[in-house]
Amino acid sequence: MAGGGLQRRLGPALLTAYGVGVMVGAGIYVLVGAMVADAGVWAPLAFVAAGLIAAPTALSYAELSVRLPEAAGEVAYVEEGLGLHRLAVVVGLAIVLAGVISAAAVLRGGAGYLGALVPIEQRWLILGLGVALVVIACVGVLESISFAAILTLIEVVGLVLVIWAGFSAPPVPDYTAPLAVPWVGIASAAALAFFAFIGFEDIVNMAEEVRDPTRTMPRAILAALAITTLLYLTVSTAAVRAVPQAALAGSERPLALVWETSGLSPLVLPAIAVAAALNGVLAQVVMAARVLFGLGGRAPALALFHNAHPRLGTPILATLLAGGAMLVAALALPVSALAEATSMVLLSVFVLVNVSLIFLKRRVPEAPFRVPMIVPLFAALASAVALGFAVWGMLG
Repeated sequence: MAGGGLQRRLGPALLTAYGVGVMVGAGIYVLVGAMVADAGVWAPLAFVAAGLIAAPTALSYAELSVRLPEAAGEVAYVEEGLGLHRLAVVVGLAIVLAGVISAAAVLRGGAGYLGALVPIEQRWLILGLGVALVVIACVGVLESISFAAILTLIEVVGLVLVIWAGFSAPPVPDYTAPLAVPWVGIASAAALAFFAFIGFEDIVNMAEEVRDPTRTMPRAILAALAITTLLYLTVSTAAVRAVPQAALAGSERPLALVWETSGLSPLVLPAIAVAAALNGVLAQVVMAARVLFGLGGRAPALALFHNAHPRLGTPILATLLAGGAMLVAALALPVSALAEATSMVLLSVFVLVNVSLIFLKRRVPEAPFRVPMIVPLFAALASAVALGFAVWGMLG
């Protein structure tokens, strides 16, 4: 394979759709049940808390994305901000790991929904879907993201249908007469819900394939986060309103339970959820491959990954490695364990990225897009607190 560079083929609409798709595909179709198990009918509050944790970090990423528009975004941020090359490489590998296990969690959840439609063993569904998506990721970034944008439209339509079903059904007793607010449970659920906001940080790793990244990157990051937060809040409220807590808790197909209250065909929502899962998996594999590509340009030991196919413009070797690791993880680990691991890895990275921005802003205050210094300070603290809760929840 000849070495080559990435191609700038993405505009703001596709980049925003990419961010919405990876966030929505990453969690809402799979995680609501596990969150209800922790927070009961107060699960929507956990989504709000997770969004508040994510928002300032998203703003920090928006500034960093115009300061250092590189494929391995977090690697560049930590190395330039803190001056620690080895730590930056570790951060990059952590982002790749997070992308791989996030994709594995979503792939496993998507296979669970597909299993309700076709009588095929789950492991074969995982393998078939996973291999097909890796092939698409290798074909080209415009093709991959355009396909992902179509899936994003399908999955958003599915969520709107879930909202309609949940608010059309009579409210269940759990919703009309809720128990006292379980603050510890909400904190634990918020740490898990943070997994559902994974995606805004993936956008920065597409920077070398975006036209006019200085203008496009901040807009796409903030628009994707705003759209996703609104969807999560309304969907989770519809779920706890329409379905008893005991039924939702721990379900691998929680939104299908909401859909079934509508009395319409039970096959519609699982089909849409499969599209959402495919979107989330594709976006994470594309992101992880770009980080490996960027790492190869900064770390000589990983230089073999800093190659893009001369005609397709995609990092083939990096994509194959990320896709293969995703398949192994999806076959070996349950969804909840994968989600918790992803959240802890990313929260650790977010602390370092925000601290890096603080140092960069002190040295070079001016930037094409800037946020007040209080933003990365608060974001670092919020991410550290959320990380503590996530570790506490895992140990507890």
